[in-house]
Amino acid sequence: MDLNKSAENKISIEVDLNLPAAAPSRLVRLDSYLATCLTEFSRSRIQKLIEQGMVQQNQQTCTSKKAIVKDGDYLTIEIPELERLTIEPQAIDLDILYEDEHLLAINKPVGMVVHPAPGHSEGTLVNALLAHCQHLSGINGVQRPGIVHRLDKDTSGAIVVAKNDFAHHSLQAQIQAKTARRCYLGLVFGVPNASSGIINAPIARHQRDRKKMAVVETGRSAITHWRLLERLGHFSLLQFDLETGRTHQIRVHSAYMGHGIAGDPVYGKTLKHLKHQALHAWQLSFIHPVSQVEIKVTAPLPDYFEKILKQLRHRT
Repeated sequence: MDLNKSAENKISIEVDLNLPAAAPSRLVRLDSYLATCLTEFSRSRIQKLIEQGMVQQNQQTCTSKKAIVKDGDYLTIEIPELERLTIEPQAIDLDILYEDEHLLAINKPVGMVVHPAPGHSEGTLVNALLAHCQHLSGINGVQRPGIVHRLDKDTSGAIVVAKNDFAHHSLQAQIQAKTARRCYLGLVFGVPNASSGIINAPIARHQRDRKKMAVVETGRSAITHWRLLERLGHFSLLQFDLETGRTHQIRVHSAYMGHGIAGDPVYGKTLKHLKHQALHAWQLSFIHPVSQVEIKVTAPLPDYFEKILKQLRHRT
């Protein structure tokens, strides 16, 4: 394979399939071959470029992802300029746990919204990332960071973000395949009867309050593993491991098991000396999309969480 990049955002490839002499009739699809060459792009991004007429095969525009490539074919791929977001970059300090050219992991502070939405047009994690990442490859043709999973505004902790299509696709696939591990720490009311357990209860929109989620028989599958780490008088520190990632999953499941998250005004109870819900994305592990090495990051507990634990330990 001979791959050349030009200044005009064009990539030229001379096809070399390395076919064994005994199997000269092997068929290789255009999108599959390009996916092996252009590792910074996801398969869906490559297919979109083909559909948009951005790929030429032997100087002929090709719009079928199923076109067959052969040894000696000459491919030219034109990469359009990235579409720019209307979201403004903002210079906001980030607590970076890990970063390279493909992705970064951040310890998100409590109170920060991940993505702009009505009522939260600035000060979000995306605003901060657009300022921090000067050379985003973009996600599906748009110059933006790839949010792989989200955290609630008032949930702090580790979150991973992709800088390019390939990393985004790989990390999302790991979340869906349940090979990426997300571990949370939560302070709950009361003490569970067992030292560990599994909550398998489907979640959907609350039937009356559409701003809330609830355990609903017809909802989407939701599974949370929990383990008791510490008894603290009338409270307990639990470790939660997500098998699925539904909206508000830990908060809903904690309330469902009768031990709501402390400080959670929606599903738990507020406390006089606790301004935020005591839920923190503590550890995150995944396989790096390029190096295939396991990456594991740990986000230190925020000060307010450490303070309430210290107070409870002193009382106990």
